[in-house]
Amino acid sequence: MSAVVDPNGPHLVNIASNPVPEGARVGYFKTSDKVQLRYAIWPKSAGAHRGTICLVQGRTEFIEKYFETIADFRRRGFAVATFDWRGQGGSDRLIANRKLGHVERFEDYWTDLQSFHSQILLPDCPPPYYLVGHSMGGLASLYAGVNDRMMFDRIFLSAPMVALDNQPLSMAGMARVAETLSFLGLGHMPIGRKADKPASEATFPNNPLTGDIVRYVRMVDIVKADPSLEIGAPTIRWIASAMGAMAGAARDEFPAQVRIPVLMLAAARDGVVSSAATEQLGLRMRTGRHLVIAGARHELFMEMDVIRGQVFAAFDAFVTDQSA
Repeated sequence: MSAVVDPNGPHLVNIASNPVPEGARVGYFKTSDKVQLRYAIWPKSAGAHRGTICLVQGRTEFIEKYFETIADFRRRGFAVATFDWRGQGGSDRLIANRKLGHVERFEDYWTDLQSFHSQILLPDCPPPYYLVGHSMGGLASLYAGVNDRMMFDRIFLSAPMVALDNQPLSMAGMARVAETLSFLGLGHMPIGRKADKPASEATFPNNPLTGDIVRYVRMVDIVKADPSLEIGAPTIRWIASAMGAMAGAARDEFPAQVRIPVLMLAAARDGVVSSAATEQLGLRMRTGRHLVIAGARHELFMEMDVIRGQVFAAFDAFVTDQSA
């Protein structure tokens, strides 16, 4: 079966280098605070029934970026359900400048996930449910493990955004500065570096995301096919929200509050988030542990085959083999 797409509703970008996996159902749902989010679900494609993977993305990402990974999960016997966070991808943008990454509160991502769970996962997807989160989605997933231990059986994280390296202040200090600027009316202003450039074939050398040029160019091609999916720099309000959430994850009491089994994978060559912070958190968690993937950059699911093989070996040991 081909993707089910309402001609008057949402669609998935379908290009030769990144075709839509067969069997997709695509739609919109509205969160409890009335934000419209784009979602897609797929049935398993092979193997014994193992439940559903709920896949949540990092900042700037969108459903199409994960087609290859979705196929990998489906071949293992999992249905897959995913959505675009508010403010990015094919979901509602929150401010006038659609190209900026924005959220009012980091807790709003919990509202997105909770609404998706109740409206899409529970009625439409087979249990049990496993949460897989990357980067910003990894941090949101950790808070899901704090907020409700019954929603998911296990949480598997790729390079979770629990802290950033090389900042002038601590995460709490950065949050306070950004909160002050937001209070002064600057919350919708972008914050970024002059060196930051939109991804293109020319930006592949020394990029912080992946060492695999084919997967990197594929990400570029998706945005070329539909530029509306792209966002760039975050706003000061997003920085305040995210830094505050990372500061919360650094609190002494946080590791014990995560009450679901968790496996966190850190990338040894991560230039986006702090792998050291992931290691420290993993050592302090009662229900979690961590692994460091040698040679890997930030986008573990978009990395070279030898690295992706290690990622999925860890996933199989932690989720697939436990779901049999």
